[in-house]
Amino acid sequence: MQNEMMPNFLKKRAFLTPARTAIYFQEEVVTFKELYQRSYQAAGKLQGLGVQKDHYVGLLLKNNIDTVVILFALQLLGVRSVILNNRLSPSELSWQLNDSKAVSLILDNSFFETKTFINNQIPALKTITIDEIFSSATHEPTILEEISLADICTIMYTSGTTGNPKGVIQTYGNHWWSSVGSALNLGFIDGDCWLCNVPLFHISGFSILMRSVIYGMPIVLHDHFDVERTIADINDKSVTIMSVVGTTLTRIVEALQERRLPKQFRCMLLGGGPAPFPLLQACVEKEIPVFQTYGMTESSSQIVTLAPEYSLTRLGSAGKPLFPSQIQIITEDGNTALPGIPGEIVIKGPNVTPGYLFRPDVTKEKLRNGWFHSGDIGYLDDEGFLFVLDRRSDLIISGGENIYPAEIEAALLSHPNVSEAGVTHTEDAKWGQIPVAFIVTRSGADLSGEELKQFCQQKLAKYKVPKAFYFTKVLPRNASKKLLRRELREWVKEGLPVD
Repeated sequence: MQNEMMPNFLKKRAFLTPARTAIYFQEEVVTFKELYQRSYQAAGKLQGLGVQKDHYVGLLLKNNIDTVVILFALQLLGVRSVILNNRLSPSELSWQLNDSKAVSLILDNSFFETKTFINNQIPALKTITIDEIFSSATHEPTILEEISLADICTIMYTSGTTGNPKGVIQTYGNHWWSSVGSALNLGFIDGDCWLCNVPLFHISGFSILMRSVIYGMPIVLHDHFDVERTIADINDKSVTIMSVVGTTLTRIVEALQERRLPKQFRCMLLGGGPAPFPLLQACVEKEIPVFQTYGMTESSSQIVTLAPEYSLTRLGSAGKPLFPSQIQIITEDGNTALPGIPGEIVIKGPNVTPGYLFRPDVTKEKLRNGWFHSGDIGYLDDEGFLFVLDRRSDLIISGGENIYPAEIEAALLSHPNVSEAGVTHTEDAKWGQIPVAFIVTRSGADLSGEELKQFCQQKLAKYKVPKAFYFTKVLPRNASKKLLRRELREWVKEGLPVD
């Protein structure tokens, strides 16, 4: 199936609907024809600089038009893009460039110090800035008229909850089927426009870019999240869909106050964990449709999505798998779990990675009989709705009982004065591990650990109630705004003051 050939995505789109808007970025408006022309020119310049088909090429870029042009130029050439997180340290980036066997690195002009560090660490690696690309000589590129869906399009490194991160292989077929699955789930209507202020180096951002070209849909690209600019562009650019995590959606809801989003807006695609009930209620009151989702780098974005009509009746559920995809829950003894019984979430579908770059051992461990073992814990209810409990690596085992931090966080987030919550564990001589919580309070709120303890006792079993509460101004999150519980564990070890 994935050996099927298709026309090169961008070239086909530019042929089909050349005059349609592809991207709004700041004051710039780029049509699909213009995007193809600029990508074609960039492909010629890159080829002149030695970038060739099937090379692994690192990309350290920001959200802007030049980045989009370069990403599609590399697709025209058949280059395998190793898309790097620009928030990593230079030493982390060097590790990933070595691990991926990248032959060159394309950087934003602003990463001068990083470029110097990497040049010293990997002298054989060719580094090219955006300015150097666009000021280089123009060549006629040799572009791929067709692509195989089995070919590697991108490599993205997982955040690495344990050990070193791994390069996730994403084929053209993975991106194609992710786009198809999303369209079959969310629907695709004439006039759709997707706002993207998540990083393009993350699958949530990159998948929007691929959908744009596959659907022929404009995207509004932001270089960072700004709540008022987001609300303004939803109104001014007729945005219909936006990808969010709980923290960004909360800020939008709070900033709206008495305002409402325009009628054409039809979907907040919410990832990064279950949404707290008060947030969902606030979205209902403000008539904001919310589709909760579950996905990962290995599934090329969402693979399970909850339609908005179930957002309150199936509170906490990520929904059902997209049309081309399947999920199962597998217990520790390797059997399929009965409804309501937690186990490992395993997924299957044409949007799921064929494996990890140069890691046959990990690929064999994670992919068994066509099923990808996610390492996440969850259960299916009797109608097949998925409830994600936690990462297996975040699981707390206290006195032989399994405790899922996300469950405690959801309880804490239902407190009216709690803005953000993160739960991890500390070691305990009696119980082995006990839960502790980190809290960001709402502005101006006065809250104590004792008050939160009593609140949790009304909502949780006694063994799940955090034994300590840490109050902090921010919680550690990755580029996609997902909570980094492993960093919370480090904070506990460092002995932060306890309320």
